[in-house]
Amino acid sequence: MTSTLDAATVTMAGALNTALADALAADQGVVVFGEDVGTLGGVFRVTDGLAARFGQDRVFDTPLAEAGIVGTAIGMAMNGLRPVVEMQFDAFAYPAFEQVTSHLAKLRNRTRGAVSLPIVVRIPYGGGIGGVEHHCDSSEAYYAHTPGLRVVTPASPADAYRLLRQSIDCPDPVIFLEPKRRYWSKETAQLEAGGPALDQAAVVKRGTDVTLISYGGTVATTLEAAAAAAEEGWDAEVIDLRSLSPVDDRTLTESVRRTGRAVVIHEAAGFCGYGAEIAARLSERCFHSLQAPVLRVTGFDIPYPAPALEGHHLPSTDRILDALARLQWDDEPDERWLDSGGAHA
Repeated sequence: MTSTLDAATVTMAGALNTALADALAADQGVVVFGEDVGTLGGVFRVTDGLAARFGQDRVFDTPLAEAGIVGTAIGMAMNGLRPVVEMQFDAFAYPAFEQVTSHLAKLRNRTRGAVSLPIVVRIPYGGGIGGVEHHCDSSEAYYAHTPGLRVVTPASPADAYRLLRQSIDCPDPVIFLEPKRRYWSKETAQLEAGGPALDQAAVVKRGTDVTLISYGGTVATTLEAAAAAAEEGWDAEVIDLRSLSPVDDRTLTESVRRTGRAVVIHEAAGFCGYGAEIAARLSERCFHSLQAPVLRVTGFDIPYPAPALEGHHLPSTDRILDALARLQWDDEPDERWLDSGGAHA
């Protein structure tokens, strides 16, 4: 399915806006609501103009009550609608966590499949915007750990359109994580709902020496690191996970069995972070192909820092290149690993 836009230069925010407009036009059961999504068009203007176009019955503002927003969406979905709700910032979604984990994720199982909840919960997440704590959390591991939820995150404008259209059409509840520092990234593309499946990873750069695995806001950083690594003799393959739950094991294992090395990059804290699950799965499935341990380049295990320090906190090209250098150590590995600070940088 093609959007209302032909091939053009579009931002991620614009692509998401177009996806919502196309979904609203295609299905009268789709409703969009949340804090300031109506008249204002959302904090990041992702819903700009939708209330004027589709009316206040289908795109509307809510009180500042995240648990109420998700609870209302659950009731709507039980009665045949397809709600798309916005949590204004990542950490603002925590008051709704009980509704998400206890009801949204479990109702289909609780009713033995009699009740499905085709709800999309949009959450702007991550740092890189000069924000402060409560505005820059990377909370993907909480949701991915919860059975019954799909968790997806786009890395580009075209994929943002595709993933959001597919998420709205999906019969399962979807946590849709939008990397806010990429809202204004641009690309020239024709926005289409087809392409990779909702739960399929994408190999965005082919390579032979190492597999760099990332998602959301850090994919662009990972591609920059792969280009820099080429100058040092590395031919890096880059995988955009796209879907965090379920995860596309086949694409990951096929790549790592070829390259023999892997680094997982994300901006959330490393301890019990999403990258730990990917590292464990690759160690289990690719043990005999690995030429070095699976490494992680992550945010530090601290509350999100002040804006002046976030550049040190977020994964960077230099930190990814440092991880690649560690993959080459082949003498006295134990001592070198202890000196390097352990499993993730």
